[in-house]
Parts: sequence; C-alpha cells; structure tokens
Amino acid sequence: MGKPRNIDSPEHLYELFEQYLEDVKGRVRRIPKATNKGVVYEEHTPPLTMDGFKTFCNKWGADINRYWNNVDGAFSEYVTIVTRIKEEIRNDQIEGALIGQYNNNIVARLNGLTEKTDVTTGGDKLNQPITVNIVDANKRD
Repeated sequence: MGKPRNIDSPEHLYELFEQYLEDVKGRVRRIPKATNKGVVYEEHTPPLTMDGFKTFCNKWGADINRYWNNVDGAFSEYVTIVTRIKEEIRNDQIEGALIGQYNNNIVARLNGLTEKTDVTTGGDKLNQPITVNIVDANKRD
C-alpha cells in the first residue's frame, strides 16, 4: 500500500500554489546597485520557481514530489493542474527575463531555452575523421 495522500484533490494543490503566489509576490528583495552617486537599492519581487513552490509546500507538511512526477501513475488526476502550475511559473520567469527583472541566461537554462547556431559546417554532417598534425616549433626545414 502506498503512502496516504496529503493533498486530497487537484484543486487543493492549486490552492497551495495560489498561497505560494501570495507569499512570493508579497515579499520584496532589495538589490544594491552601484551608481555615480553611490549605492542605490532597487526593490524586486522574487521570481516564481518550481523548487520554491515545492519548498513552500514542504513547510506546510505537503511533499508534492509524488504528485509532481505522477509516481507509478497513481496521481494521473493531478497531471493537468501540475502542467498548469509549471506553465504559470515558466511564464513568470520568461516575462521577468524579457523585461530585465530576471537574468536572461539563468531563465533560459532553467527552461531549456537555447539558441543553437552551427558556425562550423553550414549544417552539413561531418563524415570525415578529424586529424591533428603536431609540429615541432624548434625544428627548421
């Protein structure tokens, strides 16, 4: 027999997410910025993160990893709400990066967003082995 559920419905899981939203958006981080006139503090709302949501739930005694990962297919009714939560978190991160609130590179990494450019082969596959010739710099012809 599996562990008993500590989140009794997908709606309850989303209620926890809404509480997490209130918690995060109710906090402000003061970030020091150096200027010509000295240090100025900018206030920023922390980003939403999946790990942040999981940690928030853990504080309330709700381990959501089994729901999040649909362990053994036992949490299928939660898949839709988990997907919605993931999309809301991702949207917050991407919008924040686009307006310069969050670091673009970190948001891209967290969300698997990359720009791939082939600058060596023009898109052709390499079929020949790569060889390296070592030249003795002290040897003269």
